[in-house]
Amino acid sequence: MVNNPIQSIPIENLIPHPDNPNRMSKKKFTKLIRNIERTGRYEPLLVRPCPATDCHSPQDALRYCEMYPEQGRRSRNPDIDVGGKHDCFQIINGHYRWKALSQLGYKTVDVVVWDIDDEETDILLATLNCLGGSDVLEKKLALMNRLTQRHPSRDLAKWLPHTAGQIHRLAQMNSGRVPRIKPPKPALAHPAVFFLNDAQKAVVDKALLNAREPQSEKTRAARNAAALTMIAKQFNVES
Repeated sequence: MVNNPIQSIPIENLIPHPDNPNRMSKKKFTKLIRNIERTGRYEPLLVRPCPATDCHSPQDALRYCEMYPEQGRRSRNPDIDVGGKHDCFQIINGHYRWKALSQLGYKTVDVVVWDIDDEETDILLATLNCLGGSDVLEKKLALMNRLTQRHPSRDLAKWLPHTAGQIHRLAQMNSGRVPRIKPPKPALAHPAVFFLNDAQKAVVDKALLNAREPQSEKTRAARNAAALTMIAKQFNVES
């Protein structure tokens, strides 16, 4: 069994993986910063010792800082030793947590170090950032109901990946104040097929055109059906 304890390392000793495919919107990133700032808690980052080809000198560390300025800031102190295996770490999962912690002024970061090769790193980059489940509606509604009893929806919207209106509606649904209405099933359309010669078709087309009510239906087929029904009503008399 592999033991990977949580370690605390200087934030300036971390570099982003250049092929990280994950992207987070500015809105969600702002909420991530607010959550960490409010609680002081975050999931430890997953890192690996930097490959020698990526970070074997202070100059390489500065090169990464210049290549990826949007990922966060790194120290530009050339006296920092980033050449040892345990002095420089490459982020595998947690790029935006690192960026948020950097913006909040953290000097050290909690990480879990995995000693893995490039192939395994590529697999993790392709999976850890995109694998996820989905919410169970009943549990999500109950959770939102509890949260809105403690905090206003507008405050929750600063931390959760939902708007204040969405949070309010979810809480209302769980409380029973908003009935869950199933949409009506659409009525089945019954096909009617006619075989007409050219003269008959011209007559029918003209009649349908004259019988149509402007903007009565969205599609041409629906308008023709309504017009044909109106014409048929003229002759639908009791014998």
